Amino acid sequence: MATATAKKPAAKATTASFSTDYRSKAISVAKSNQGVKYLWGGSTPKGFDCSGLVSYSFKQAGKTLPRTAAEMYTKGTKVASLSPGDLLFYATAGGKKVTHVAIYIGNGQMVHATSSKGVTIDKMSNSYWKARYVGAKRI
Repeated sequence: MATATAKKPAAKATTASFSTDYRSKAISVAKSNQGVKYLWGGSTPKGFDCSGLVSYSFKQAGKTLPRTAAEMYTKGTKVASLSPGDLLFYATAGGKKVTHVAIYIGNGQMVHATSSKGVTIDKMSNSYWKARYVGAKRI
């Protein structure tokens, strides 16, 4: 007597894997723009400010984000344990008001646009950035 075995449905793509895909793509886009000059208000490879780089990189990966670091900080979920693609927020003008954003790329590093270096990779442990860290969000 043969017994019927139930077929398992094919695995569906999860939101988490999709998120990882666009987050990885955003990192690739941001890293490919290393060396692009800083331009206040810039949001193209002709010149970026911090939030311009982040919004451009995520848009190229299929995800639309607000334009400013402060607006980005109102989105997503706060995280304590970082994953590549998380957004890192900093208060560079004193106090706790978010004025800078970067993309976490793993191994304690971030890609961002600074007025002194343009698009660059820095360590989160850099004393300047460490002292100004506000928190991270997962989009």
